[in-house]
Amino acid sequence: MRVVLQRVSQARVRVDGEVVGEIARGLMLLCAFRASDDAQVLDWMAEKCLDLRVFNDDDGLMNRSLRETGGGVLAISQFTLYGNCRKGRRPSFVSSAPAEQASQLYDDFMNKLRRRHDLVAGGVFQAKMDVELVNDGPVTLILEREAGE
Repeated sequence: MRVVLQRVSQARVRVDGEVVGEIARGLMLLCAFRASDDAQVLDWMAEKCLDLRVFNDDDGLMNRSLRETGGGVLAISQFTLYGNCRKGRRPSFVSSAPAEQASQLYDDFMNKLRRRHDLVAGGVFQAKMDVELVNDGPVTLILEREAGE
């Protein structure tokens, strides 16, 4: 599983002009899945995202997690994070989980986040989405975990 985590002051996702997910201060997660991803990978990633110390403490240092500071999570499925552009001019997505499996992994990941945190919003799997965000910092990190790690 690969996640691009961004600390945001606000973020929202629209489908057909309608807001389907929105948060104020918190984290926006762009999520991609591999066929080998399993429950342990999803658990690890959910814990890592919620506990990663990317919010400032009183001294302005990144020493506080989302759980400590509150705020929301907006998690959006984005299979293109596994796009391989090494050869040719068209990305290859063979490393991404097939759509049916990725949909289930995304649902499972959202459920794991919701069991651990109160404010969790998401996009619509396989929909054409318009994503808006204000990156706070900017803080952007790439997290990755493979089965068996």
